[in-house]
Amino acid sequence: MSTTQSPKLTIFRGFDSPGKFVWSPYVSKLEARLRFDSVSYAVAGGSPRSAPKGKIPYVEIPFGDTAKVESLGDSALIAAALVQRGELRDLNARLSPAERAYDLALRALLEDKLSFYHSWERWTQNYYTMREHVLWPVPWPLRAVVGLIIYRNTVATLHGQGTGRFSAEEIAGFRREIWESFADLVSASRSKALATAAEPAGNHEPFWVLGGPEPTEVDATLFGFVSSTLLSTAGPASQADVKSFPVLVEYARRIQDRYFPDYEELPA
Repeated sequence: MSTTQSPKLTIFRGFDSPGKFVWSPYVSKLEARLRFDSVSYAVAGGSPRSAPKGKIPYVEIPFGDTAKVESLGDSALIAAALVQRGELRDLNARLSPAERAYDLALRALLEDKLSFYHSWERWTQNYYTMREHVLWPVPWPLRAVVGLIIYRNTVATLHGQGTGRFSAEEIAGFRREIWESFADLVSASRSKALATAAEPAGNHEPFWVLGGPEPTEVDATLFGFVSSTLLSTAGPASQADVKSFPVLVEYARRIQDRYFPDYEELPA
């Protein structure tokens, strides 16, 4: 499902590359959230220095026909603001209170745990690959200086948060446990979808984490993390983890087929 209306907002993704996913899971999460409701948007590069929260992604929304625009940052806050304005549906409105708590807990597992394991792998274990990708517009020798600053800040953050205090083997175990848990969830949802499909053999529709007929908030988040992991060459161990669970790759591929047919195909 592609969006065909005139764009009402612009997503700044850090890279000006229309038709391609980027490495940030939060960018793809936000794009998926918009496309689940067929909300059109334009994409642009942007910079964390220009972002209201100092990070990617952020959006600019025009005020009617005026030249004024409003900037919003943080993927979750952007989606919540658009729901409040009636631009997006509340995907979790149909859930019970317990289901909403479950959805929130699953998102936190990705954003507040797995995200740090990914940062550790990309910035400390594959530093040069990550630096060259993220800082490609920055000329030498400034790129080396900025890269070193980011590295030191990341290491300090990871140590304070706790991830940096674990061994590589321990982090790998934590990371794989999370991916295995999500693979079990979507595998059960896939089986449920096949069991209820009118034509199971020809069913290529997406299946959702909570097993319902429509996506919930965690689906946008999980899609963002799976697609990011499949793309990022700075996270080879994480990529191997995801690829070892074919149902996760299928989950992302089906979402792409339906909602991102205009984008380059995700790696297998």
